[in-house]
Amino acid sequence: MTDAVLSRADDAARPMTPQEKRVVRAASAGAVFEWYDFFLYGSLTPVIAQNFFSNVNPTAAYIFALLAFAAGFAVRPFGALLFGRLGDLTGRKYTFLLTILIMGLATFFIGLLPNFAAIGFAAPVLLTLLRMAQGLALGGEYGGAALFVGESAPKGRRGYFTSYIQLTASGGLLLALLVTLGFRALLGEADFAVYGWRFPFLASFVLLAASVWMRLRLNESPAYLKIKRAGRASAAPVAEAFGSWRNGRLALIALFGATAGQAVVWYAGQFYALFFLTQTLRLDSTTASLLMAGALALGAPLFVLFGALSDRIGRKPVILGGCLLAALLTFPIFQGLTHAVNPALAQASARAPAKVIADPNTCAFQFDPVEAKAFVSSCDIAKNLLASAGVSYANEAAPPGALAKIVVGDREIASFEGRGLDEAGRAERRATLERQVAETLARAGYPSRADPAKVNIPVALALLTALIGLVAMTYAPIAALLVELFPTRIRYTGLSTPYHVGNGWFGGLLPPLAFALTAASGNIYSGLWYPVAVAGLTFVVGLIFVQETKGRDIAAAD
Repeated sequence: MTDAVLSRADDAARPMTPQEKRVVRAASAGAVFEWYDFFLYGSLTPVIAQNFFSNVNPTAAYIFALLAFAAGFAVRPFGALLFGRLGDLTGRKYTFLLTILIMGLATFFIGLLPNFAAIGFAAPVLLTLLRMAQGLALGGEYGGAALFVGESAPKGRRGYFTSYIQLTASGGLLLALLVTLGFRALLGEADFAVYGWRFPFLASFVLLAASVWMRLRLNESPAYLKIKRAGRASAAPVAEAFGSWRNGRLALIALFGATAGQAVVWYAGQFYALFFLTQTLRLDSTTASLLMAGALALGAPLFVLFGALSDRIGRKPVILGGCLLAALLTFPIFQGLTHAVNPALAQASARAPAKVIADPNTCAFQFDPVEAKAFVSSCDIAKNLLASAGVSYANEAAPPGALAKIVVGDREIASFEGRGLDEAGRAERRATLERQVAETLARAGYPSRADPAKVNIPVALALLTALIGLVAMTYAPIAALLVELFPTRIRYTGLSTPYHVGNGWFGGLLPPLAFALTAASGNIYSGLWYPVAVAGLTFVVGLIFVQETKGRDIAAAD
């Protein structure tokens, strides 16, 4: 056996050194904190809508609050470019510190921000700017965490070491859910909605201080120090990373052959699953949050398991295997959730099916990620209403120019034409139609809410944990793959950009596009075609173009 083989075997078997443990702890703790900050807003969107967009009706307020949330996703790739360049020019450690300071201070200031009643339109403007600051910081945070751990890890255990970074996103979501539930229980819903929502944001300052202290104790990445001392660090990392076909091709392969599929599996398994439980299956938010928290806790060890597995069999089979399984199992899992969480809904859909009878020429595809369009035809109003209620329906063509109708079992309700009505008139007519539809659905046996007593908790928890398992397969090895894919001199910029384009844009598009697909088809599961299709695309592209990186010497190309 050669010395090189013996060295790799020793690397794979030996325990972590104190410095390696310090790197993993500091990177993971800081990343959990940053994801906590990011997800905290998402878990408190309804309350934030009441406080910062109180000048409009509740539906519009919720939409505007979601837009502010989406702003954080939209700017993540720009944060990747900004901080990636800085990290390749000046080093990993101080860029790593800068991102966590920006993220933590932005979150803290959200907790202090006066609401609309106090300072008017300045409140939502400042809120959106702070959300954008969070998104920019997160765009640099992931690259820094992945690089710091990946470049400090032994070659034979890079997947295992970086899997702790991948675990942090789920850990941040879990922490945000638990802290929010804790303050709600402590203060009561009324007080929490008025002022208690600020405490989770303000509490982040303690986490920020601890994270900064841990990161200050770290040494610079050894791989970066090596090229810096040799004078081989890039002077123009953005141009070098994307200005040549050789490196630009790597970014495209990373995006379409790995991160795009990983992103949609991650969002479907965590964000969309929570949305599906509360909005489609009408489960109360507390029970839904507890179920998701339980699944996250049960699934947490899988991240480390699949990260370590990628050290043995390779990054490519684990990630692409997860994408393939997600493409095959997403529909059955979500269908199983319907029967486990709201069996009355499944039974009513079979007993008294709903349909929309409308002129197809008046029906729009309701995809509007920036909420700039008004869908006001009688067909769009009918479809939007049923989709928002979580009711599956069939589509049937009506004669040209006919007013759309909603049919539930043997009962029929006429929609209304919103064109020509002002906003107040449309809102009044819609409220009347909503009441009529709600009464008709109730008479047909459709539940307005899921009955907590009829929720099959073990089955629902098992299905949600299965989704977390798919997330772990695709997500756990991704940092190791990206670290090994790009040369050290442009690694921060090279890996951060495809990762955040995949997660910020491909993943961020999932909620509005899924709703549009559901509204267009009438099937509550149609929105799942988007993550299934992207995961399938990534499986094919990755199978053809992604090279296995396990065991690659990340300093060899420097």
